[in-house]
Amino acid sequence: MVDYHAANNQPSGGPQTYMEQENDWDRDLLLDPAWEKQQRKTFTAWCNSHLRKAGTQIENIEEDFRDGLKLMLLLEVISGERLPKPERGKMRVHKINNVNKALDFIASKGVKLVSIGAEEIVDGNIKMTLGMIWTIILRFAIQDISVEETSAKEGLLLWCQRKTAPYKNVNVQNFHISWKDGLAFNALIHRHRPDLIDYDNLRKDDPVTNLNNAFEVAEKHLDIPKMLDAEDIVGTLRPDEKAIMTYVSCFYHAFSGAQKAETAANRICKVLAVNQENEQMMEDYEKLASNLLEWIRRTIPWLEDRTQQKTVNDMQAKQEDFRDYRTVHKPPKVQEKCQLEISFNTLQTKLRLSNRPAFMPSEGRMVSDINAAWHTLEGAEKGYEEWILSEIRRLERLEHLAEKFHQKAAIHESWTSGKEAMLTQKDYETSTLSEVKALLRKHEAFESDLAAHQDRVEQIAAIAQELNELDYYDSASVNDRCQKICDQWDTLGALTHRRKDSLERTEKQLESIDELYLEYAKRAAPFNNWMEGAMEDLQDMFIVHNIEEIQGLIAAHEQFKSTLPEANKEREAIQAIQAEVQKIAQSNGIKLSGANPYTTITPGSIDDKWEQAMAMVPQRDKALQEELNKQNSNDTLRATFATQANAVGAYIQAKMEEIGRISIEMNGTLEDQLTHLREYQQSILSYMPEINKLEGDHQHIQEALIFDNQYTSYTMEHLRVGWEQLLTTIARTINEVENQILTRDAKGISQEQLYEYRASFNHFDKSISGAEKRSRCDHTGSLIAEEFKACLISLGYDVENDKQGDTEFARIMSIVDPNNSGAVTFQAFIDFMSSETTDKDSADQVIASFKILAGDKNYIMPDELRRELPPDQAEYCIARMAPYTGPDGVPGALDYMSFSTALYGESDL
Repeated sequence: MVDYHAANNQPSGGPQTYMEQENDWDRDLLLDPAWEKQQRKTFTAWCNSHLRKAGTQIENIEEDFRDGLKLMLLLEVISGERLPKPERGKMRVHKINNVNKALDFIASKGVKLVSIGAEEIVDGNIKMTLGMIWTIILRFAIQDISVEETSAKEGLLLWCQRKTAPYKNVNVQNFHISWKDGLAFNALIHRHRPDLIDYDNLRKDDPVTNLNNAFEVAEKHLDIPKMLDAEDIVGTLRPDEKAIMTYVSCFYHAFSGAQKAETAANRICKVLAVNQENEQMMEDYEKLASNLLEWIRRTIPWLEDRTQQKTVNDMQAKQEDFRDYRTVHKPPKVQEKCQLEISFNTLQTKLRLSNRPAFMPSEGRMVSDINAAWHTLEGAEKGYEEWILSEIRRLERLEHLAEKFHQKAAIHESWTSGKEAMLTQKDYETSTLSEVKALLRKHEAFESDLAAHQDRVEQIAAIAQELNELDYYDSASVNDRCQKICDQWDTLGALTHRRKDSLERTEKQLESIDELYLEYAKRAAPFNNWMEGAMEDLQDMFIVHNIEEIQGLIAAHEQFKSTLPEANKEREAIQAIQAEVQKIAQSNGIKLSGANPYTTITPGSIDDKWEQAMAMVPQRDKALQEELNKQNSNDTLRATFATQANAVGAYIQAKMEEIGRISIEMNGTLEDQLTHLREYQQSILSYMPEINKLEGDHQHIQEALIFDNQYTSYTMEHLRVGWEQLLTTIARTINEVENQILTRDAKGISQEQLYEYRASFNHFDKSISGAEKRSRCDHTGSLIAEEFKACLISLGYDVENDKQGDTEFARIMSIVDPNNSGAVTFQAFIDFMSSETTDKDSADQVIASFKILAGDKNYIMPDELRRELPPDQAEYCIARMAPYTGPDGVPGALDYMSFSTALYGESDL
């Protein structure tokens, strides 16, 4: 027999050659009557399922196609194309011509017909006729089936395996014995229409019932004609593969619409899941930002409170509260602030990667607003700590001055006690001349003593004035006591002047003054006053802040001790005067009246005060030595803190420079970089014990009231800020790499592309001074506009300095720098480059997906959303979709088009 189509319509090869192994019709297989019977039924039913659309059918497959008319009609129905006009004659040649037209059409579709000729079809050759129909089924019912890059028979088999995988007792491995028990047919129907099949009541040992159930349900509800009888399949050892494939392909085409709906629903679910996740991140950011700002708002008034305390202990209690705030309450807030920035950057990256509008926090909750509030908080902290220290110094000084004031006032009041009564008495009116002279000399001695006490009164007034200037809390009582002393002093001066006048009026009548008594009184009074001053100085309290000050006090004390031999000589000279008086009285038989008439200072009182002063000298030595030891200890504390502070400061500075280099010069994959950075972060966190040790040294410094340190330029505040900045910098660098991984994975950017982008970015990142470059590896981490333009030109973008280039560059800058900051970060650069080279899901794609779910309508109903989408996402859409207002709308219709465009920021919900 002539191979008509092999000779005249041989395909050119390539993609049009379709399943050549299937075209080789195995004639030996058709010798099996059971298989031939199955093919007759299946192929006849398949042809009639299409011919019914044209209002006709066949009864006998080998007879009804002989004239070629219904064969041509079948091809027109299944292809949707017009064939050449058939010949209506009854002669054999007319039939052969019609069949040839049909075979030519089949060959034009890239099908290779082997050993099938028109004469055999016209002659009613059942084997050739069945072979021809199988070729048509392969081409028009099975060829276009495609599942995960497999097509035709393999694709159809994979589709069956995927759909029946969850069902027990079903294991589809072929198109013959895998279908004998009927469970596979029922599983396919139940997977797509569970309402039609009660699969759990089917039994594997009852294949006839199973097959009949599947065939009847398919014919009644799915418009799939019954192509085989259950007995045909069960009654053969191996059902005909071609018959089963033909039958199964009808199920595939019946359910292909449901597959499209499932795909559309999956796309919508994916888009909605991204939107829901982003909204949750926005809510979390707003809540965290609000809580942090509220904490700052509550804390700043506390730090700005300058209510003065009365004692040093009260201020030290405030200092302990502030230390508790710095070490307990603030660190978690530092972590929250860092996490807030990281969450904001991650959210913006996800929004860019999902083609969503950038997130704009509520007014006053931008990262910049939080940074501004944080800066205000740190300024308030610095001012509060400085105020506490200055208040402690002021109160310490006040307490010292107040104690000194009351000590000097008590000494003065003790001295002035009884002086007014003495000055107002009129004993001279009844005294003898010698007594009057004695009273006059005594008064002159008192005047000398009074003048010597003038300095003490001035010191008391000066101390009171200083207490007022330093705002001492008990200034009122100090002023009252000082005023009484000054008023009394004025009164004593007036009384002294009045008594002196009285005595001088009487002096002319009174003589016989004992010169020795007078000399004793004149020398004893200033010496006694010197001793009182020395005793007062030896008991004087002192406060020093460094070794130099205490050494100065020790030197002054040594100078004082060097004057003691001369003072002792003066004391012995005064005692010699009194001894001379006794000698003269004894030698002349004079009976002395008792006390020296010119002074109340007795030799015994001078000796007593001298002994008291001498006993105070070693006590003063001991106090000064203890203070010297204390200052030496304080100096050791300074050196200890300085050593640790210098080491920590150098460590923080070195790590800041090192992380700057690492963030610019990172090698390896992004995952390697991320691992390295996290290991680096852990190595930095392992240094925390050194920071805690420094905090302990600083606490010792403050407890010792040490306010300066010449051994280091670092303060605890500077080191705290540097440490916090170091931790924040490494966290930001890790977040940048994580965002690059998100960008790479979402956009499909290769590692080599990322390296190329990083190299180009670093090459043009040079816009800082020489000193800064040396400290930061010549990079700033951002490009100014001119650098960015040069980078784009190097990558092939047409942004030269002309009108068209300037317009294109302005467009690109609006994308990478929407805030017009004048700088382009590396993350913005990566986002732009990835958006230029990768696809994005769009509003049009989501609209097309909703249109499939809506059955090509311009609106969608709530029950359609609930049927096709998961419950939470269906309700999410229903709550946000606006009512449909088009002319073709119905009650309850929803507008999915405006909803889809709003997801991508192209309109407002």
